[in-house]
Amino acid sequence: MRAAMADAEVGDDVYGEDPTTKRLEKSCAERLGLEAGLFVASGTQSNLAALLTHCGRGDEYIAGQDAHTYRFEGGGGAAFGGIQPQPLPFQPDGTLDLDDVEAAVKPDDYHFAKTRLLCLENTQGGRPIGPGYFDRAKALANRYGLRLHLDGARLFNAAVALAIDVDGITRYCDSVSVCLSKGLGAPVGSVLCGDSDFIVAARRWRKVLGGGMRQCGILAAAGLYALEHNVERLADDHRRARELADGLRAAGIAADQRTNMVYVDGIESARMRAHMATGGVRVSGPRWVVHLDIDDGDLRHIVDTAAGLSG
Repeated sequence: MRAAMADAEVGDDVYGEDPTTKRLEKSCAERLGLEAGLFVASGTQSNLAALLTHCGRGDEYIAGQDAHTYRFEGGGGAAFGGIQPQPLPFQPDGTLDLDDVEAAVKPDDYHFAKTRLLCLENTQGGRPIGPGYFDRAKALANRYGLRLHLDGARLFNAAVALAIDVDGITRYCDSVSVCLSKGLGAPVGSVLCGDSDFIVAARRWRKVLGGGMRQCGILAAAGLYALEHNVERLADDHRRARELADGLRAAGIAADQRTNMVYVDGIESARMRAHMATGGVRVSGPRWVVHLDIDDGDLRHIVDTAAGLSG
């Protein structure tokens, strides 16, 4: 990946002249079955550009109570766009109940914000969500004239777990944000995809948000390498996450595996962090995420270190 970055052909992307960035945007959009893509600095910037493109001031988007777009992105939609969130509880499988969504859509009445957008996640808390749900969600969105945005930070994890092509999910979405710097292993960046007119408008918002980059083909090359080499190997992360959860349970620790994530239950976070640090293992809380820099030897060391937590 670093060699690809060093060898990247670059230009000025603010003027649309960076060939490597253009190739990344085209490649990602084609994988998702959408018309165009936009390389941005982060998943937060990608989701925010999507909100600002889909919604105007005083409009509303529906999202999960624990959705990244609602809870973990600094209230950007409200701060930058005057966009009101309508949060709903996630179901145990990571979906939003579509009856709840329908009930949350505001009537055409000037007492209410205008509901414009439905935001979904995949994976959600590590739980993959299949095409059947997105088919129904899109049908509901169409009934009420809503657009459907997918925060697909770990979308490829979902596709690999479900053994389907990624466009089996994205064909139901009007816009999709894909993160290159999580399971795919690039150092930075996300790609926002949608139809051509949407991406033209989102490109302007990227500039407004301070996201216009110059010779960013150096970064885009890492994203291209990730898409070409690091998608199928996500199955290894899922396998290791299963083995990690099995090892923790064998050590008497409650653990739940979801794709490349393991949720550890029943241990106070400060104690967990302090104990794992004694073995040189850094954790931030009960969600442990397996990625391409963790091999089988690391896994055994993590389980051995965690064994003392059950006492």
